[in-house]
Amino acid sequence: MIDKVVHSAAEAVRDIPDGASVAVGGFGLCGIPEALIEAVYAQGTSNIETISNNCGVDGWGLGRLLADHRIRRTISSYVGENKEFARQYLAGELEVELTPQGTLAEKLRAGGAGIPAFFTPAGVGTWVSEGGLPQRYHPDGTVAVASQPKEVRRFDGADYVMERSLAPDFALVHAARGDRYGNLVFHAAAGNFNALAAMAGRVTIAQVEELVEPGELDPERIHTPGIFVQRVVVVGAIEKRIEKRTVTESGTGGKR
Repeated sequence: MIDKVVHSAAEAVRDIPDGASVAVGGFGLCGIPEALIEAVYAQGTSNIETISNNCGVDGWGLGRLLADHRIRRTISSYVGENKEFARQYLAGELEVELTPQGTLAEKLRAGGAGIPAFFTPAGVGTWVSEGGLPQRYHPDGTVAVASQPKEVRRFDGADYVMERSLAPDFALVHAARGDRYGNLVFHAAAGNFNALAAMAGRVTIAQVEELVEPGELDPERIHTPGIFVQRVVVVGAIEKRIEKRTVTESGTGGKR
């Protein structure tokens, strides 16, 4: 077996070139590969197409790359927590392919499984299937690029839209634990989109908080087998931010 551990995040992402397509795991700010994103930022990679559930927040996660105009295009589902994202999109500086969340997940899973396309009911009868969804605007607010119509086929009396799967050049993921062979274990909600991104990437780079030796992970509890992972970098405990912290004020009896 191959020892896939590299010495640093910088070494792990060194060959990600300008213009690459990169899938990024995580959900909101939960389970994002922040150390790898920072390494990509530090080396100056630009003109990237990102594939992620969301595009970070202002000043954190993919929001760092976005603020410096390093992202030219993104395929995402939820983009509502980033003011700079909205500004760039509406100003015609960023191309956005909005995708239903479950469809985005299946696009990545199917890409990792070698399935080129699939049919889903999500989006039938909307701009998702019929085309016309604005992907890029002109600075004056008119639509520069709109989505194209997709094939719709009928199965058992219901309509389904065909979606192409995704197989990006690279994938960046975060795991709680991993071994030298690239087997990964995710913690709770941090597993969202990480396992899927890991499957889809042609080259998958995983940052892990804890590295264990081969054989220490319970085979039945491995979420992503090492066959999908090419590089592992140990980052230790990382900062875990919360998008919107909600607390109960003392003495309110649970009322806010």
